[in-house]
Amino acid sequence: MQKRLVRKLDLERLLSQVEPNPTPKPDLEQYTIPSDVAADMLYLAAYSNNDVVGKTVLELGCGTGILTLGAAFLGAKSVVGIDVDKTAIKKAFENSVRTDLKEKVQWIAADIEVVRGNFDTVLQNPPYGVQKRGADLKFLQKALEIGKVVYSFHKSLHTGRAFVKSIKANPNGVIPVASAPFLENFIERYGGRIKAVYAMVMTVPHMFGFHTKAKHEFAVDLYVIEVQKTHVE
Repeated sequence: MQKRLVRKLDLERLLSQVEPNPTPKPDLEQYTIPSDVAADMLYLAAYSNNDVVGKTVLELGCGTGILTLGAAFLGAKSVVGIDVDKTAIKKAFENSVRTDLKEKVQWIAADIEVVRGNFDTVLQNPPYGVQKRGADLKFLQKALEIGKVVYSFHKSLHTGRAFVKSIKANPNGVIPVASAPFLENFIERYGGRIKAVYAMVMTVPHMFGFHTKAKHEFAVDLYVIEVQKTHVE
């Protein structure tokens, strides 16, 4: 188990080896998290909040495994990645071999609804609901059901180039922001309490036919959620 402090640069180097899905599906919004953003999330979880090292960790909708592998590299007790896309899971396995982490992770090719049990920490970059409204809520509900702490990316309330530039101008590439009222109500309904929300910049390369630019930069909000009690219907 990794107990020494891992340099953020070393974490980013490892994550940069994680190859994306060769055949991403627009309806699943399969965008790979950039290695710097993944490192920011994992570093925050591991070293600011002590939610990775020595913990049981699950990544919902793991894609090709960037957060799963990052958590394993940082010293999680056990890490599981699950995704409904078998092609993504196959690539995730290949990435685990490439990064010498094959023995430290488990992969499941299935819908997230099959997951049972309890985990210390749930990590996820769910669909933002652009293609299918509310798609992220399925992930959020499952995460709150099985996790003690949840780190979840969601579409930001804050848009525009000026806001993106303000995040990039910050030395840490992260800005604390207010939560979305709708998400706050949803999270509280299912027994969660928002500890913090951080805006980050996600960069997506040209992936699908409807993309008109070589790359697209936009703000996303990382919700850090503590699960307190059983949800109320």
